[in-house]
Amino acid sequence: MPTLYPDSVLLIFCKAPIPGQVKTRLQPALSAEQAAAAHRQLTYMTLDRAFQQPLCEVELHCAPDAGHSFFQDCAWRYPLTLKGQSGADLGERMHHAFADALSRYRHALLMGCDCPSLSSDDLLRALAVLREGHDAVIAPADDGGYVLIGLNKTQPGLFSDMSWGHDEVMAATRSRANEMGLNLYELDSQWDVDTYSDWLRYSANQE
Repeated sequence: MPTLYPDSVLLIFCKAPIPGQVKTRLQPALSAEQAAAAHRQLTYMTLDRAFQQPLCEVELHCAPDAGHSFFQDCAWRYPLTLKGQSGADLGERMHHAFADALSRYRHALLMGCDCPSLSSDDLLRALAVLREGHDAVIAPADDGGYVLIGLNKTQPGLFSDMSWGHDEVMAATRSRANEMGLNLYELDSQWDVDTYSDWLRYSANQE
């Protein structure tokens, strides 16, 4: 199928929905099995958004690997490519994914699979600003992190020796980008599903 950005790729990071290993902050309000089911639902939502418009090629980057039956189901439902993640921490895995993608495409976006507010039009805008010449594009999260990052060249300095999972990730990334002289474009702030209150917010919007 022809895409609007054939020189670009969207990388979606996703964990296998193994009870007790995903969406653990939704517990104990949800059981481990319910949290895993929530993770599956959010992943399908994300993939629906990715294919809402014919934007670009889509790759699902799977952890611990692409062998889980859930990932096989995703590849059956959607015209995507399955890839494995590699690296000791999140930053290393993100850098490796970008290095691989940018050896094959001119532009790459990377996102997680739990951000209900990030729309298809946001993805379209992110691809557009990369093509317009920005070095990087990012979508900050209300909790102090970010939910999407896009690059035209590998930028290991944005990912190495970064402390992840706290409310200063976006500020630290913005500071690093400035120090590196990158022309960074910021999308509107987004919210993702980390806590039970986030899950209730998402669920209310589905009714």
